Amino acid sequence: MEIKEIISYYLNGETNMIEVSFRTIDDEEDVLRNDTIDYSIVEEYGFDLVTESFDFFGDDEDDFEPNIYEEEKIELDEDELIVFLNEYYMINPIQLPKSEFY
Repeated sequence: MEIKEIISYYLNGETNMIEVSFRTIDDEEDVLRNDTIDYSIVEEYGFDLVTESFDFFGDDEDDFEPNIYEEEKIELDEDELIVFLNEYYMINPIQLPKSEFY
């Protein structure tokens, strides 16, 4: 089993949980696997998936108006996420989610 591609992911900063949808090399195009993993497990495996975003132009505080309805998405390094998932499911094969048709 090997992860072929990440379809989507979401890191909830409040709960510290990653929700990820992916396909393995054995999955067809109409199949997804969904899992929720505590980010502390990612760190236990020695990974830091959060990418740093740099604002080269800086923020002008006068122009900053936060949108309370829009939650900022935390960007993850998808290549490292695939490496982590491959290692995690190799060590814990019983944790691999069942494939689901969508």
